[in-house]
Amino acid sequence: MTGPVAAGAGGGINLLSRQPSLDRSRLLETLVPSARFAETRFENYRPNPAFPSQEAARQSLQRFLEPQPARKTGIWPFQRVVAPEGRGLYLDGGFGVGKTHLLASTYYAAKERNPGSRVALMSFQDLMYLIGALKMPQAIEAFRDYDLLLIDEFELDDPGNTHMANTLLEALMPAGVNVVATSNTAPGALGEGRFSTRDFQRQIEAIAGHFQSQRVDGPDYRQRGTTPQQPLNEAEFQRWLAQQNSQTLSVVAASDLDRHLLSVHPSQFPALLSGVEAVAVTGLHPLPDQNQALRLVHFIDKVYDMGLHAAFTGAPLETLFDESYRSGAFAKKYSRCLSRLSEMLSEARQG
Repeated sequence: MTGPVAAGAGGGINLLSRQPSLDRSRLLETLVPSARFAETRFENYRPNPAFPSQEAARQSLQRFLEPQPARKTGIWPFQRVVAPEGRGLYLDGGFGVGKTHLLASTYYAAKERNPGSRVALMSFQDLMYLIGALKMPQAIEAFRDYDLLLIDEFELDDPGNTHMANTLLEALMPAGVNVVATSNTAPGALGEGRFSTRDFQRQIEAIAGHFQSQRVDGPDYRQRGTTPQQPLNEAEFQRWLAQQNSQTLSVVAASDLDRHLLSVHPSQFPALLSGVEAVAVTGLHPLPDQNQALRLVHFIDKVYDMGLHAAFTGAPLETLFDESYRSGAFAKKYSRCLSRLSEMLSEARQG
């Protein structure tokens, strides 16, 4: 390890100088479990014994991966054998009950059963960004030959992604693509509190109809037995800096990052962080603009998913997002972000 880097110096990697281009050919290659979940398997999932639904979810996913027999259509002697239609399983549960662990475990188990199978894992927001980048016909064509799609944090925030999700599922699942989704919202309640779901009830019901739903209960493991964390003070931050490799470190002021993220397509946030092993965001502050706030939330999601060492200084976490945001249409995104920030700050203090 090299010596400490002064706050704001940028470390060895300057994120603000990066403008990753939209490389459509590489988008599908990134749809794998992130570094944070590289070692997750069904065998090392630790269900909370006080909540049997967690173990039940693991067993359901293991059964879901069992091969399905082909089906026959038509009347003898004109019958023909066709591949089964895709099935759907939807895990509905709160923050930090292990849904993402189970989803990554499903990815690895599917690849171990059949190394040649085509499996993709992504968040719902990543899927929406990918469709926006590829356009819907190309996205359908790209996923048509997949065996299994694993979609984390499924949520309908607005009419646009409701229509896109319904169109994609209607095209892929009858063609034999299986889908597992996780969410903080029951399938029948998707979109509630976000937009006028009455006008889109048919599409919401169609989306829910693709899935068998299973509830996963329990407390947020990130906060289990711990005190929610706050940004590092100066002494803590300097200790954290001293532990990082300055060549793969990026230190950026929150105000500069906020502006820069507006110029980078969210699907390219992983490319923005390519080669970074540790990132520090200094001077966190309340965000009065919701577009900037949501970009920061997605950035934090990527930092967390990629398993980067991370440190944050500045304002208390509860002040970052206006109360109207935290109780509005994107409330669950903000709650998840604050939970992940707290976990990463705990990791930073532990060294």
